Amino acid sequence: MGPQCCATIASDIYKHLRVSEANKSPSSDFMERIQKDINASMRAVLIDWFVEVAEEYRLQPDTLFLIVNYIDRYLSGNVVNRQRLQLLGVACMMIAAKYEEICAPSVDEFCYVTDNTYFKEEVLQMESAILNSLKFEMTAPTAKCFLRQFVCVVQATSKVPSMQLECLANCLTELSLLEYNILHYSPSLVAASATFLAKFILLPLKKPWNSVLKHYTLYQASDLSDCVKALHSLCCNCCNPNLPAIREKYSQHKYKFVAKKYCPPSIPHEFFQELSN
Repeated sequence: MGPQCCATIASDIYKHLRVSEANKSPSSDFMERIQKDINASMRAVLIDWFVEVAEEYRLQPDTLFLIVNYIDRYLSGNVVNRQRLQLLGVACMMIAAKYEEICAPSVDEFCYVTDNTYFKEEVLQMESAILNSLKFEMTAPTAKCFLRQFVCVVQATSKVPSMQLECLANCLTELSLLEYNILHYSPSLVAASATFLAKFILLPLKKPWNSVLKHYTLYQASDLSDCVKALHSLCCNCCNPNLPAIREKYSQHKYKFVAKKYCPPSIPHEFFQELSN
């Protein structure tokens, strides 16, 4: 099979994922519309804890994004009280691990990470409720799934520090998980915006978007403006002592210390203008 054929298949897969993400996305207003007892900051604290657990158990990055997708989709249609929010999260983690991991932790381990707050039976009952609520549709294109493709495009076409770009784009995309308001943006748009912002932070004098990225992502620079600014704001204010996990994770050597990178306080307006070519 020639490279031309592979490129066509990759393009078709990407277009399919873009259609699929619309069907597998949570609503962006479930806190206001459905939930009575939980709020956006409780959700953020829960996800911050998952980042820590995922590091401890060395879970795949995709698992973390699937956990959040399942939580948000469940909360989009089911009222959950705050005492059961962590139970929902642990059951979502168990489902995502079974789906994504080669060797998923056992239900006992999931009970253990909550200091045995929940019995095994409770976790299994919640797992069943989630699977039924989501109609067993566990495949979902997450921002991580799109980001992997976009980072490869940048690495192949730009003079940018390869590993730093990958780690920084991942860090920004994980930060987006904490922010409930980012649900207004589709996963592919978040991934494209994280790629744009990571390039900007590493090469602040160079226009981050180009015709190659526009071609592969199907987004123009102007499409990204609002989401990039939202991610930029998260990046500039990511010192929240209540949500330390992502900053601590990406301050490690294995992630190239990218959380310590200087983030310029503003992005030139012309970087969002359309490309002339």
